[in-house]
Amino acid sequence: MKILLTGSSGYIGKRLLPKLVESGYEVVCCVRDVNRFNPPESLRSKISVVEVDMLDKASLDNIPKDIDGAFYLVHSMSASSNYHLLEEESAVNFRGAINKTDAKHVVYLSGIVNESALSKHLSSRKNVETELGKGSYSLTTLRAGIIIGSGSASFEIMRDLVEKLPIMITPRWLNTRCQPIGISDVINILSKTILNPKTFNRDFDIGGPDILSYKQMLLEFGRIRKLKRYIFTVPVMTPKLSSYWLYFVTSTSYKLAIALVDSMKVEVICRNDEINKILGVVPVGYRESLETAFSNIERDEVISSWKDAFISSSFNLNISEFIQVPTYGCFRDVRERVFATREGCIDKIWSIGGETGWYYGNWLWRVRGFLDKLVGGVGLRRGRTSENTLNAGDALDFWRVLYADKKEGRLLLYAEMKLPGEAWLEFKIEKEKLIQTATFRPLGLMGRLYWYSVLPLHGFIFQGMIKKLTKTS
Repeated sequence: MKILLTGSSGYIGKRLLPKLVESGYEVVCCVRDVNRFNPPESLRSKISVVEVDMLDKASLDNIPKDIDGAFYLVHSMSASSNYHLLEEESAVNFRGAINKTDAKHVVYLSGIVNESALSKHLSSRKNVETELGKGSYSLTTLRAGIIIGSGSASFEIMRDLVEKLPIMITPRWLNTRCQPIGISDVINILSKTILNPKTFNRDFDIGGPDILSYKQMLLEFGRIRKLKRYIFTVPVMTPKLSSYWLYFVTSTSYKLAIALVDSMKVEVICRNDEINKILGVVPVGYRESLETAFSNIERDEVISSWKDAFISSSFNLNISEFIQVPTYGCFRDVRERVFATREGCIDKIWSIGGETGWYYGNWLWRVRGFLDKLVGGVGLRRGRTSENTLNAGDALDFWRVLYADKKEGRLLLYAEMKLPGEAWLEFKIEKEKLIQTATFRPLGLMGRLYWYSVLPLHGFIFQGMIKKLTKTS
């Protein structure tokens, strides 16, 4: 059986793919940019890949006609303030494309929408469900609340709050109840639902066994981390102020913070557990989901992260358009240095950012990240998905990985901080030396003024960084 997996490079898609292959399906991975899709070598021979942009009808012709079913895992919540319009257009285009195929079943992962007063985010998800339901195929909608797993948005945001704030003065929506579910249970339910006739033309709420307030979830998170935390809720925080609070304390983008705050005021509790009985699934509790997530982090087995999906700019980054670093009209800072050992130098490069930092002048990098946050950028808090691996498309603090070949010894990063221009940072091994190149293409006079204003810092930061990267550990 052939299954189309949209969102294959996303948080859910990356985890669902090996499960589908293991179940014997022939999987067609649908991605917007093939250069950002890096499946494990063990799966490459068992899948096919098509490049599709849901907002580009012509690209939808790349979807094979002989598919039997499809997963719709496409969301635009962090891409634009008008995400509801983008999500509707994507759903309509997808429906039209799937109607031209042999697919008899589509599975859509949505949010729990069983209250009359829905947030903009949940209203958008419900509208997508309505549009997808107009197709010639059978539709199954699985509605989830908070998804708990290493790299998930909910998990990482709670981790930021609990690990950084011993005392929290929080909005009253922290008393809102929800029903979290572990990522492994979500993947299990998704894989068992596709092409299952008992689920055709129905919608189901999926959740774990625990119903908790956000405050209870944070306190339990602290207990697992052996951190004593105090949380006080106040009624005076407006939605806008709450969004700023979430944005500055956590790694979320401001647009996503607004959508999350809007949704957190609405209870998301399952109507029933019928889907568990149909599929023979017994979801684990909140505490066990957290413990599993931390176990994966400790073993550096974080398969996917929500942070890899959003960027700070208003456009959708296509890596192939930026992988060739320009030289004309650009400022460059090029430094070369002989390294102690090739292997040691590459290992340091591949560990850069996140908890490791940037090897030199880390406080300046943090200041730059904070300034980026002030103007609506992503800041440094995105960190990295894995401690030891880098793939094209990964988020790396306020950079995006464009190219990463450890054997070749080349890492190319593109800046997603707010800048009056575009910036690249490249590390390249050539013979017995490391070549480190920072490139900036200014936008008008402001771009040139920006370059010259930070030029004195480059000699301090970049020179110190290349010395650290090349010396013996």
